[in-house]
Amino acid sequence: MIWCVEDDANIRDIEVYTLNSTGFQASGFASGTEFFEALKSATPELVILDIMLPGEDGVAILNRLKTNPETSDIPVIMATAKGSEYDKIQSLDLGADDYMVKPFGMMEMVSRVKAVLRRVQKSEIKKFLRLDTLVLNQTDHTVNIDEERIQLTFKEYELLELFLLNPGKVFTRDMLFEKIWGMEYIGESRTVDMHIKTLRQKLKHYGNRIETVRHVGYRLEASK
Repeated sequence: MIWCVEDDANIRDIEVYTLNSTGFQASGFASGTEFFEALKSATPELVILDIMLPGEDGVAILNRLKTNPETSDIPVIMATAKGSEYDKIQSLDLGADDYMVKPFGMMEMVSRVKAVLRRVQKSEIKKFLRLDTLVLNQTDHTVNIDEERIQLTFKEYELLELFLLNPGKVFTRDMLFEKIWGMEYIGESRTVDMHIKTLRQKLKHYGNRIETVRHVGYRLEASK
């Protein structure tokens, strides 16, 4: 769902109509008050936000969105009649994903919406690493199994992240020691083995997906 926050009813109706006609679902709001009221019950995929609005202006609305952890990830395209460099820089500095200066064409708007959504989708792919119901969030540095938070130490987390980024790849103990601990492997050390052991235990039924490759090291089996 794309939300258009625009006080000019004619422009708002054209934006919503165009988006609905090009494969999106869209809704329009005349003010920040209406917009934030709707946010209480739904979350848009993207917001097209006019700067010149009655009451709370678009820059203030953008700032509220980006400083709230619950809404900070919503992509925003700013739209305004102002073409000054200051307005553009201010919006981008606050976290806007793109900027359009009125009057803009409707097909330009659709193209910019598609481009921003593509960027967001790519970043989301990089943010989450998954193995069935095991989900590692690279932004929050958290791990969940079946939606239950798993408490890992930092080194255990780094080991799991490395395995998930390289499913099926065999890592020798010295490779793991160098990548995770940042130093050359000491042959008699059991550090790697002990961390793998505790990681397996914490990963419950996923623990056996980290396989021991005899006389070599470890690898993550991507599928069972």
